[in-house]
Amino acid sequence: MSGDATGTTSHDTDHDPYDQVFVLLGWAWDVALAARAAARYPVTRANVSEIGALGALIRIDDDYAETVDLSRPLLAVPLPEVRTPIVIDGWHRIHKARQTGVTELPVIFLDGDDERACRLMGGGIKRRW
Repeated sequence: MSGDATGTTSHDTDHDPYDQVFVLLGWAWDVALAARAAARYPVTRANVSEIGALGALIRIDDDYAETVDLSRPLLAVPLPEVRTPIVIDGWHRIHKARQTGVTELPVIFLDGDDERACRLMGGGIKRRW
């Protein structure tokens, strides 16, 4: 599945929920690869207002957002020279949390090595798909 320049990702329920690419402003990540790497990391919790700071750049399908499971962890990655990790999977969950007053969500933070391994484009990496 693919996204677009505003961070939209597929949410086709006939597919694996991680079978997608997250694209944001010239960067792209393989979410399925990130999800496999995430199995090695602990689930922690993050403040929705902090982890969702880029939300204004993300296109949200309100109807789909109503159906998401807030117990499924977000996936976030660090970027070079950026202080706040970037969520590459879970923007509809962040939206639903904001709409329903939930202030924290489960999240898995990948390290820099795994971020680079699942990055398809951006930060000096030319398009790999």
